[in-house]
Amino acid sequence: MSIPLDHVAPVRIRVLLVEDEPTIVAPLVEALERETYEVHVVGTGAAALEAANDADLVLLDLGLPDMDGTDVCRSLRAQSDTPIIVLTARGDELDRVLLLELGADDYVVKPFGVRELLARIRAVRRRVNGGRTSKSDAPVAQTIGSLRIDHRTRRVFVDERELMLTPKEFDLLMTLAQDVGAVVRRQQIIEEVWDEHWWGPTKTLDVHIASLRKKLGDPAWISTVRGVGYRFHAPS
Repeated sequence: MSIPLDHVAPVRIRVLLVEDEPTIVAPLVEALERETYEVHVVGTGAAALEAANDADLVLLDLGLPDMDGTDVCRSLRAQSDTPIIVLTARGDELDRVLLLELGADDYVVKPFGVRELLARIRAVRRRVNGGRTSKSDAPVAQTIGSLRIDHRTRRVFVDERELMLTPKEFDLLMTLAQDVGAVVRRQQIIEEVWDEHWWGPTKTLDVHIASLRKKLGDPAWISTVRGVGYRFHAPS
């Protein structure tokens, strides 16, 4: 017997909350479940690495009893593209930029409001889902000089040497390479790679550009157009 469509239960987003402080866990779980998220809570980095593959999004506290949260973030990103939002009490900008370099999609600084966290979750999911949709018409592979970008597998090669890019670095490369030789404005890059409502420091873009240049092996791949943005082209 077929089930009427209006009786089919909606798919619930699975959130992995990695936090060992009960006074933080309880209100977060209540708020997330009220928004119909399915929440699974673990209190250690080791448990997070085991459970992450079953999650649609990870909320990761850095102050874990068994591992440093930055190591957990790096390991999570190495094993999957699941979005990661870091919950951190470390307010220094260098720490926040490091987290993004390690593959975090966003962060909130403690103490934070539940409404802010929910907004961040929605923004990250919109970015991830929207990015997949908007890039669906991209070519399967793209060759620019000695550079080859495989959009389907998200792998990048220079002279057959594979580059180990973070998800954000790959998205940044795709944005720059959409129109080779053209100037891409800073604001456009931030909106496409991060979010149109990005609240983080704009220095984050410069850090990612520097990292991408280093991994490409030649800074001439990406030219800075002062006061405007960046231009991507094969070195002459």
